[in-house]
Amino acid sequence: MYRVIGTVKSRAFRVMWMLDELGQDYEVTLAAPRSDEARAYNPLGKIPALVDGDNVLTDSVAIMAYLADKHGKLTAPAGTPERARQDAMTLWLIDEMDAILWTYAKHSFVLPEHLRAADVKPTLKQEFARTADTFAASLDAAGDFIMGDQITLPDLLAVHCFGWAFGAGFPPIPETVKAYTKRLRARPAFRAAAAH
Repeated sequence: MYRVIGTVKSRAFRVMWMLDELGQDYEVTLAAPRSDEARAYNPLGKIPALVDGDNVLTDSVAIMAYLADKHGKLTAPAGTPERARQDAMTLWLIDEMDAILWTYAKHSFVLPEHLRAADVKPTLKQEFARTADTFAASLDAAGDFIMGDQITLPDLLAVHCFGWAFGAGFPPIPETVKAYTKRLRARPAFRAAAAH
């Protein structure tokens, strides 16, 4: 059985949702960032970590890719053009959504107060809104999910980022993206992960 180190209100949620979509059993070891528990699995104190037998893996997206490849679901096969397009979308989401949200969090509560730059926050919100519009256009062209007619890793990543943005008070997202996130958040696997 897998073990996820982290909390549901962190990037660990992505891993929990992935495991539930894959139908895999797992347990959760609650650990806050930079806690002694987190450092026992990652010297940097970052969460999540995934324990798979004797292996400890870190970074939410790396863990998700590992699980998708290992179980052959929620991903295009490695070495295919479809996988290259999927990886491009994943990396774009990390650069244009996750990184913006993380920078916003750092300048809101993560960094010591004297290092925070409040004047960067409006720019981050504007950049995220631009990205949301671009995502909406991609979604309109794709189908039910961002990569087509099957749910894949980028869908889980995107929905988590949009939820994070909503919780942080970012501007409203396009209606098509709202409908997409609402539909994916209604999936049984999402609800199971959220119950942890």
